Amino acid sequence: MNKDKIRFDHAAFTYYLSSFLVIGHRGAAGLAPENTLPSFRKALDLGCRAIELDVHAVRDVEDTTQLMVIHDDTVQRTTNGKGLVSNHTFEQLTKLDAGDGNPIPRLAEVTALVAQHFADAQPLINIELKGRGTAAPTARFLQASPGLAVLISSFDHKELAAFRALDDTTPIAPLFERTRASMLDTASALGASCLNVSHRMVKPILIEQCNDAGYPVLVYTVNQKLEAQRLRALGVGGVFTDRPDVLMALSGD
Repeated sequence: MNKDKIRFDHAAFTYYLSSFLVIGHRGAAGLAPENTLPSFRKALDLGCRAIELDVHAVRDVEDTTQLMVIHDDTVQRTTNGKGLVSNHTFEQLTKLDAGDGNPIPRLAEVTALVAQHFADAQPLINIELKGRGTAAPTARFLQASPGLAVLISSFDHKELAAFRALDDTTPIAPLFERTRASMLDTASALGASCLNVSHRMVKPILIEQCNDAGYPVLVYTVNQKLEAQRLRALGVGGVFTDRPDVLMALSGD
């Protein structure tokens, strides 16, 4: 893989699972304010080949959709503001302090940061669709940025289906917080490339079934090295972590 702009698809995605993948959760959320540029920069500087972030779609004063990188439906946990993200304009959100004086970034700002950290391959960006109506603007964003290495995930599988209807190429990962009998059917219907699951769900039989069906499993959120080693031994493809400084050594083993 190189820096040339390519159409990123399932075949290209498998490159990132060639070894145990340590994914910076909201950047390096245990080391810097989550979902801020310093947090993503920290994860990348530590050597993460992948980062995860969350997007909400909001409108600006010109009634244009902007994709903002923030996790919760409300702003009070991670910023000095109050209320629903959806009740804020883009301009209002950019004035909030998301930690240590950093603003809530736009998705475009994060992808620009990632573009500066090319080595043999650009870092993978796992974009989680959080707010309603994020599928269409995210699909449009990716259409305008064909060189990005992206995995789209969401707990809202209807939103993922809406994304897939607009983009039949970009890798998708349905998110699960509990085991469901229909997990593999969901993955198949979405044309998924992998499944992203809670560490509380992980049992040997689940990993075996997913791997046998051709779906690597990525597990959230793992901050202890021993737990990450256990999961890797079970055949997990990678983990999301707030502490890439603790787990990065496992990536090259």
